[in-house]
Amino acid sequence: MTDLAVAHDDLRPLMFSVAYRMLGSVSEAEDVVQEAFLRMYRAGESGTRADNPEAYATTVTTRLAIDALRSARHRREQYVGSWLPEPLLAGDDDPARRVEQTESLSTAFLVVLETLSPVERAVFLLREVFGYAYDEIAAIVERSEANCRQLMTRARKHIEARRPRFEPSPDRRDELARTFLAAMNDGDVGALERLLAEDVVFEGDGGGKTAAVRKPLVGALQVARFLANLGRTGAQIGATVAPVTVNGQPGARVSGPDGAVVGVLSLTIVDGRITGVHNQINPDKLQHLGPVGDLNALLRAPK
Repeated sequence: MTDLAVAHDDLRPLMFSVAYRMLGSVSEAEDVVQEAFLRMYRAGESGTRADNPEAYATTVTTRLAIDALRSARHRREQYVGSWLPEPLLAGDDDPARRVEQTESLSTAFLVVLETLSPVERAVFLLREVFGYAYDEIAAIVERSEANCRQLMTRARKHIEARRPRFEPSPDRRDELARTFLAAMNDGDVGALERLLAEDVVFEGDGGGKTAAVRKPLVGALQVARFLANLGRTGAQIGATVAPVTVNGQPGARVSGPDGAVVGVLSLTIVDGRITGVHNQINPDKLQHLGPVGDLNALLRAPK
């Protein structure tokens, strides 16, 4: 086996990429990667060798992520309000988190992946995103090749019906995002409504820790009014909104007066209209971004 100390920096981004897509959680993915390295090190110490370190790392990481996702399922079923993944922002200081910013990393797509079982999710990602052959996938998830093909067929049926589409032009996405953020900061309902698709969906994840809509809001006018109110509230508490790429899609980092992060917005844009707005304000899911502000205290403070 390649010296793990030497291979660590090379393998960690791949392992994090697998674990994060499996779990939708930065903290849980980092725990899985750390445990995977420990197991690989122990295997090396006991004389186990791997001719292909990347395949070995993917195998160990995937199996641990399947176990972690099974454990997380009950917590997510009991989750307060909408569940959204922990956001990954472009420019993250940790090299392992600078995974390829593709559509398979988007907030909307990770939410769709939640409809799959842990093994279905692993098979789908290994095949669709990482390009493994079915015989390789079978060895990783410890199922027969025929069963993996069945799981992939079932997963595709679940995914294709819900799979989000995206605006193909990055420049157009960025332009719409800038216009959207300006309209939200101005509290301009009319301007927001013109940017939103008729069936736009807004989801907020407060996890019961801070004020957030418990059920998704649907429809251009309803979402526009809500976003305009968010913009006015942000101005009242002294929040700043900075455009940033979130999971490969346009979005914004929202910070309190002291600069601490209090939320992350991400957008799904299709055919020149915003079809999805995701608002992550659960403080537990923002810890990896640096100091986290107390949004509840800001909202209670006298205006």
